[in-house]
Amino acid sequence: MYIGVTNNLERRVYEHKNNIVKGFTSKYNVHQLVYYEETNDIYAALQREKQLKTCPHENGEMEPQMEVGTH
Repeated sequence: MYIGVTNNLERRVYEHKNNIVKGFTSKYNVHQLVYYEETNDIYAALQREKQLKTCPHENGEMEPQMEVGTH
């Protein structure tokens, strides 16, 4: 699972699917967008990203999330 913030979801998904940026998604072969949220407030996006990354699920794993987009 990957959680991140972007201002261009279409570009970011393309980058992940084509392993353009080396990192988590290319290392673990994560290429499917499962869920996203949109906001115009970058601070709200960063706060939500932090919340998702630190909030464990019942079984110790987080819900599948990928990108929180901003416009």
